Amino acid sequence: MKTETNYQEFESIDEEQLPVSKHKLHDWTHFAGLYAAEHVAATEFVIGATFVALGATTKDILLGLLIGNILAVLSWTLITAPIAVETRLSLYTYLNKIAGDSMTKLYNWANIIIFTVISAAMITVSATAVRFAFNIPAQLDWYPTNLWFVLIVLCVGLVVVAIAIYGFKAVTEFSGICAPWLFVMFLSGAFVLLPALSLSDLGQTIPSSWADFVTLGDHTIWTGLNSKGEPGIGLVEVIGFAWAANTITHFGLIDMAMLRFAKKKSYGLSTSTGMMFGHYVAWISAGIMGAGAAVIIGKPIVALDPGDVAYYALGWSGFVIVIVAGWTTAIANLYRAGLAAQAVFNSHSRKKSTLVVGVVTMIVACFPFVFSQILPLLTYAGLLVVPVGGIVFAEHQIFPKIGYTRYWSHYKKLTFSTPAIVSWGLGLVFGFGLNIINIMPFYYLFIPTWIFTIIVYTLLAGKYGAKESYPTEVLEEKVRNENIAKYQDQKAIQEVAKIQDNSIFSKVLGGIAIMALAITLYLSCKVLFGSADESIYIENRDIFYRYAFVCTVIYFVMAYWKLKRGKIKNI
Repeated sequence: MKTETNYQEFESIDEEQLPVSKHKLHDWTHFAGLYAAEHVAATEFVIGATFVALGATTKDILLGLLIGNILAVLSWTLITAPIAVETRLSLYTYLNKIAGDSMTKLYNWANIIIFTVISAAMITVSATAVRFAFNIPAQLDWYPTNLWFVLIVLCVGLVVVAIAIYGFKAVTEFSGICAPWLFVMFLSGAFVLLPALSLSDLGQTIPSSWADFVTLGDHTIWTGLNSKGEPGIGLVEVIGFAWAANTITHFGLIDMAMLRFAKKKSYGLSTSTGMMFGHYVAWISAGIMGAGAAVIIGKPIVALDPGDVAYYALGWSGFVIVIVAGWTTAIANLYRAGLAAQAVFNSHSRKKSTLVVGVVTMIVACFPFVFSQILPLLTYAGLLVVPVGGIVFAEHQIFPKIGYTRYWSHYKKLTFSTPAIVSWGLGLVFGFGLNIINIMPFYYLFIPTWIFTIIVYTLLAGKYGAKESYPTEVLEEKVRNENIAKYQDQKAIQEVAKIQDNSIFSKVLGGIAIMALAITLYLSCKVLFGSADESIYIENRDIFYRYAFVCTVIYFVMAYWKLKRGKIKNI
């Protein structure tokens, strides 16, 4: 009877508040697709131009981005993934367990705001492509100046909200379709516009050697001078920028929400698809595309929006890439915002919470200032949440090693954790204080802030009860987790199982989709390597514009058709 009561208790709890069940875990391919799509995104157009404006050199970009992105992958793999896989909980749920309801709600409100604004910015970026296609004036003020632009934002936003509402599986499926195409298009865009740069600087359609390429980059893209004509950032800053760009998700542990579905801790390495193919290749490609578009249009790169750059790099496919790239990032972040909102309003389902947050996101997206301020937002948001990541890391990884009791606050039934609140507050003062006195590059402030918070929280928690033992509560927690696992096993038996669709027709659909990508890449290679002079270059570029768009349509139709066939194969 006691077991039945426990099961009834779990039935009344929203699924997102429980550990992920075994039958809902995913292979590494899900995460490879998810991270590739999320980090080959509309922001890459902006960040690619930012490195140009900040005045990095070509060598610093090529080496610095490589090192920084490797450090980011290791951060996900060694810090985020182990906690996510061991707990099977999102950060929002786990934090409530160790810091009490008061801090959790405050922190979740911060995340709702952060991810709502990030999602809104990505929707706005997607709308710039549609704006460009319909010749709607650029939105340069902080508020919208054109009714049609507002309508476009709302239409684009509806797609984002609809997919995010369906949850993690829908997010990964959408990302899995988009990821291969996004990577091919970013690479193709660089191939198509590199000859324009080479013609303007070297007088030939392609650099004849690696030294020529570096010279071309130093002269036309990453010149070493910032937008004011002063010496720009160096190797150390480039490494820090690449590493810190996603501190909110790895050191800040936000991506526990994603990686809790991973079968193994090592799946944290799947983030390399986002960092290497996404941030590394896409940021470099975006810089080349931006500089090439600037040469063709005759404007500085900082004066172009993503729609301008994408159109001159990819033709009509450029409109699609800005829209899709904006969607993939917005969807993942809106899913995170929905989880945070559901943790605050735990009497409502995640779907309802995501819908409400989605409506607010679409309204915010109508105001273009969110897009223009996205980089400062990402940087400061990372510094805001890193102390909380330090608190969770200390509780989960350090406490058991030094004899402290994990979940001590939960066992004492505290709704307000003084050590957690004070540590977060002191961590913010410490981090932003370092920024004010400017003793080190801003991009690295998350490291001392994280370490400082870990030390402060460990010391305070020891004084407030973490040193004590709670044998009865620990046993009750163990029994409860076992009952949850049994409850989830019973539910798994009742669910309809799915089998892999290996039919010949589905394989043909997949083959056609891959062929469409291969043709697109071939056409871009022909532009880069098969243009002997300027006239042939323009001819090859026009051919690419025309047929790459046809291949884009074919790819998405075939990929989606294959996905739908796989979903109806049930037993």
